[in-house]
Amino acid sequence: MWHGRFTQDMDDLVCKFTQSLDLDWRMILADIRGSIAHVRMLAKVGLITNEEKDSIEKALKEIASDAEKGILKPVESLEDVHMNVESQLIEKIGDTGAKLHTGRSRNDQSNVTVRIYMREKIIDLWELMKTLLQTLLMKAEEHKEIIIPGYTHMQQAQPISMGHFWMAHYQSFIRDAERLLRAYESFDESPLGAGALAGTTLPVDRHFTAEDLGFSKVTENSMDSVASRDHIIDFHHFASVFGIHASRLSEDLIIYFTSEFGWLRIPDAFCTGSSMMPQKKNPDVLEIIRGKAGQLIGSHVDSLVMIKGTPLTFNRDFQEDKRGLWNSCSALELILGIMPPLLSEVQVDTKIARQGFKDGFIFATDVAEHLVERGVPFRKAHEIVGGIVSWCIKNDRTLTSLTIQEWKRLAPQASEELPSLLTPEKSVERRNTVGGTSPQRLGEQIKHAKEKLENIDKKFTLYKIKIPKL
Repeated sequence: MWHGRFTQDMDDLVCKFTQSLDLDWRMILADIRGSIAHVRMLAKVGLITNEEKDSIEKALKEIASDAEKGILKPVESLEDVHMNVESQLIEKIGDTGAKLHTGRSRNDQSNVTVRIYMREKIIDLWELMKTLLQTLLMKAEEHKEIIIPGYTHMQQAQPISMGHFWMAHYQSFIRDAERLLRAYESFDESPLGAGALAGTTLPVDRHFTAEDLGFSKVTENSMDSVASRDHIIDFHHFASVFGIHASRLSEDLIIYFTSEFGWLRIPDAFCTGSSMMPQKKNPDVLEIIRGKAGQLIGSHVDSLVMIKGTPLTFNRDFQEDKRGLWNSCSALELILGIMPPLLSEVQVDTKIARQGFKDGFIFATDVAEHLVERGVPFRKAHEIVGGIVSWCIKNDRTLTSLTIQEWKRLAPQASEELPSLLTPEKSVERRNTVGGTSPQRLGEQIKHAKEKLENIDKKFTLYKIKIPKL
């Protein structure tokens, strides 16, 4: 395409090194849809005739059909998907096809193609994400009456509802959903018509093409239009933070599944065994999720490092921005595909879970707060209860085995009702502050979570409706 300037053909090694078909061929339908919008605009502003427009659009749709059927194969010497499509077009309809590229550059063309492609990909990811969030809500309601030990520093801390545990992870993932929505909105700007970097002297109508392609707006600066990859970084930000959250949930489940904890049950269908040790049941799926989280973070870092040293405007480095993008999309699809069915079958062995309460020390904060209610300053109450725990350890006693007489001797401010408060059920029920683990507050969390999920889904539904078909 640049033979007018060059006196030598491209070296075969350079051709192989610079081609991007392994990255952009998958976007051929998106590229064609962008070209259809562009050619419609060219006819509207009078740069081509309506007959030429109809001929080009018809041929482009035929190329799209061939691509979908697998008939059309990429030609490496044509470098990328954009030139392959244009070459096919000219082969079909001659010089009229050569008018397609009027008023645009591959710089704005490639950028809009990625945006068209990724809008649909993000909406597909949202459908998977929605299923994960719905599964967590289902587990929260299913396990709202089950009480387990809660941990800080991997040490038993306070009793919590298992439903509260699921909702804690839900909160992380619903924030990820909001990040995914923001990523979509970052892609939802049309750079088409920005040209190579400075716009064009031709009377292109950027708002027309943006509307035809279902974009909410056009980018505002032609240089930034072709130089920016913020939309890709925004997507990687979502992906990497989601990966962290998926990894943390996996880590929790792996720990609670160990023999040392033993109160979490992961279904056999989502575990593997050992080639040597017959007794083993390994949580491999959860471990692989942890591993894929690293890939998501790596792709994010890769995109940041790739872009940080590029001057305005377009640089060929940007060709590589899609490698990490596709890797992240693939990893996300795998993680989001397997997490909901796995989580839906996770169960709790309540008998083993309750063994975590046997020494009663998990109720120490309940005792301290009971003393506070009786007028004892918290720091003094903390000291008193810490001393009682120490006494119990030395005397091989549990906190819940103390008689009211012993409580009166060790903590004179304690009331007669104290022993009855030291049960998992009472401990959870009394933690009734906003966001707490009590049944009432858990019910509020689930209600609000459903509302937030519904609102995000409505926004994605509206965006989905706006995306035009080929």
